[in-house]
Amino acid sequence: MKNILKTFAILFLLVNTSCKAQQMVQTTKDVYKLKELQKQFFNKPLENVLKEIKPEIKMGYGNNDEGHSYFTFKFITPEQVKRNEGDEDDRVSLYVYVKEAPIDWNFEKRPKGKELLLTKEDIQKYGNLTVIRIKVIQPIKE
Repeated sequence: MKNILKTFAILFLLVNTSCKAQQMVQTTKDVYKLKELQKQFFNKPLENVLKEIKPEIKMGYGNNDEGHSYFTFKFITPEQVKRNEGDEDDRVSLYVYVKEAPIDWNFEKRPKGKELLLTKEDIQKYGNLTVIRIKVIQPIKE
């Protein structure tokens, strides 16, 4: 009886650890999956999209433009953008449009030099905004 319980416990642990769901976006080459499967994120919180992204978001900020509210996420730093550096795949930009408008993102009130950085506080503040569209743009290769 003890052997059966031990065997069952070991099998349960193995199955449990191997059944963890992977994030949809494992590398920046996978960002297009968010666009392809965007319907599963419609009318869901922004944080659901962010949870599916494994590569570090090095730049993120809110925009209010011509009646649209959206967030821009990039996988390279502002310095890399200015110097035109970084891997071509990492230069992809992710735009997530949200229903709620306008986004209260004030560049002047953010810490100097960190205006374009997405923080955990930002995710807490904006994570519940409702996704209505996802757009992915890859710069033209030179």
